[in-house]
Amino acid sequence: MKTSQIVLSTLCLVMALTFTSCVKDSLDPNVEPETEGETEEPVVPVGELEITELKIPSGFEFKTEKEVTLTINDNTSNVKYDVYAYNDEVLTGEQITYLNEENEEETDVEISVDNLNHVIFSGMPSGGKIEHTFVVPSYYEKLYIRRKEGFSYTSSIVNITSQEVIYTYSPQSGKRASAAKPMVEDYLYCVNGAGEMFQIDPVNGDYTFISDMPMGSWTAAIDQENKVLYSIGRSKPNPLMKYDMVNDTWTTIGDLGIGGPRLDYNKNDGLLYFSKNNTLYTIDPQNANILSNWKINGLHKKNGGDLAFADDGTIFLCSFSGLYKLELNGNGEYDTTRISGEDLPFEPTSMTFDSNQELWLANNGGNSNLIVMDTETGGWEYRYGPLSTSGVSFDRTINDLTTFRIFDEVTVDPDTDGDGITDSNDEYPDDPDKAFEQFTPSKYGWGTVAFEDLWPFLGDYDFNDTAVNYRFVAILNADNMAVQLDIHFEVSSDGAALTNAFGIEFESIPPSLVESVTGTVLTEGYINVAANGLEQGQDRAVVILFDNNETMLHVPTTVSVKFTNPITTAQLGIAPFNPFLIVAKDRSKEIHLPNRFRTTLGVNDTSVEGVNRDIDGNYQTDSGLPWAINIIHNFKPPKESVPINQAYNFFNQWATSGGNSYEDWYKDSTGYRNEADLKD
Repeated sequence: MKTSQIVLSTLCLVMALTFTSCVKDSLDPNVEPETEGETEEPVVPVGELEITELKIPSGFEFKTEKEVTLTINDNTSNVKYDVYAYNDEVLTGEQITYLNEENEEETDVEISVDNLNHVIFSGMPSGGKIEHTFVVPSYYEKLYIRRKEGFSYTSSIVNITSQEVIYTYSPQSGKRASAAKPMVEDYLYCVNGAGEMFQIDPVNGDYTFISDMPMGSWTAAIDQENKVLYSIGRSKPNPLMKYDMVNDTWTTIGDLGIGGPRLDYNKNDGLLYFSKNNTLYTIDPQNANILSNWKINGLHKKNGGDLAFADDGTIFLCSFSGLYKLELNGNGEYDTTRISGEDLPFEPTSMTFDSNQELWLANNGGNSNLIVMDTETGGWEYRYGPLSTSGVSFDRTINDLTTFRIFDEVTVDPDTDGDGITDSNDEYPDDPDKAFEQFTPSKYGWGTVAFEDLWPFLGDYDFNDTAVNYRFVAILNADNMAVQLDIHFEVSSDGAALTNAFGIEFESIPPSLVESVTGTVLTEGYINVAANGLEQGQDRAVVILFDNNETMLHVPTTVSVKFTNPITTAQLGIAPFNPFLIVAKDRSKEIHLPNRFRTTLGVNDTSVEGVNRDIDGNYQTDSGLPWAINIIHNFKPPKESVPINQAYNFFNQWATSGGNSYEDWYKDSTGYRNEADLKD
């Protein structure tokens, strides 16, 4: 609202005097009742009502999130859990045309999923138990719980019942190979162009998410001995990426400059073998240098597919025309022998050999099938996926496969910092005071707190006066207690002419429990800070992150809060805690979320010129409208003077239903919002 506060207040009063409505926020007390015989006004659909006409259910606080308490019971030593908010809804869109792995046009049905975008926390049982309370978007009804024991991953999808989840691990009988060779378990590692890496158990088709990739990819290959997965980015400059399977980290080795669908690792020479069209290359995995290339003769179709080494060193290659065996001829070129028939009903995108030398393939498509093929006869069957009889479907594309083998042997996994958490499970392997992390809203997501700063007067409800994107990371020790809180934030909208500050109160933490606060940006001279970085004069711990919203616009910043002693996550509280705006450098004037308490320094002054719309000081108008809203998503504020319900098509339905309808109204789903009404 790039106008002075006086002008805005005056405008509010003018609007109020001309606005007539039957709801409590109407400023016209002299609305004449209908007389007998008059024609009733037609009922206006909820979606077309002005925001001040909405009938908000009593007690609704405009929350987009819900609290969940999770208890994990597991007495196994040295196991790590990762917990995600999970939504298994699969949205099927219209047919789309896109470029495939060989830059050729393909047509397919668009599939959208939102099931593993929200990593909530990682941790290990302490005393056989993990207990955490956190928030998830209201429309999530399940959690995805991933368990890691050594290099073996398992997962479970559990329902959230009455805002509580109790998960108890029950050991299952393991897979065993024949007694004639070392016992080994196979896992199929899969990647796709959407940047997902996941694992499939070939015995039962169990799917386990492993990691988000730096870039989507058509390729994957594993160096079994060094426990490294290689992948080539799908887009220019086609980086060669390396995933450390021990430490769960990605690094980029170098840019190849060429991309394509086929990749495998040759354990005999330590090189990557990469192919596109009718050419085979070798790549040095240490520096991404292309070392040599060969021509491939006899491919009926040159696009798509994969390559894989059998245990005896034979190279098998598939393209969209099927499976081939490669053999080097006297001219230094590879000749092909076609193994599969000419009439395959699928186009293979990927393949790998398991420890039993069984060949697995996946087909092209938005919901891939896993297929097993015989390398002698070319016979095949759908093992998992929508065309199989297994009942297992992955609802995602598999663009490449590779096999990781876990042998029945002792793996050395040190504990460098001596905190009882081995390095492969420790987010901070060199710091004995830190081990795990808890995220709000998620590891890669952002939430937003957005304000109307004319409180206690009605604003224009564009919620763009000050909007702050946030991600909170609670750093936990080996006992899952918080030792530090990192607040990552950025002002995403400054629609006010007023100089506003933004603070957070930790309602269950006294100032004495905070050792230090670093990273705050205070330039205006009216915030008094104690030696530990907290605001002075407060009964509870209060951090003022910045005191001038205009200078912080689009400036990514991190504030770190360190505690004098480890505290439970229950005492830390639920992020975003008690956030508030300080308006126009008036330290007493705080704006909070609905029904949240002001801090010790905040004052509810009811004696203001004009119409005070919040006499009771609960930060909601008589009809229930708020001055602040927390959206557990990266919120795009409306343009100046565009009410939120005009920019977001289902805000009215959500608000008038008390949050039961269109719980995800703020997302960019089809038809949900009007892009022309949103800020860039």
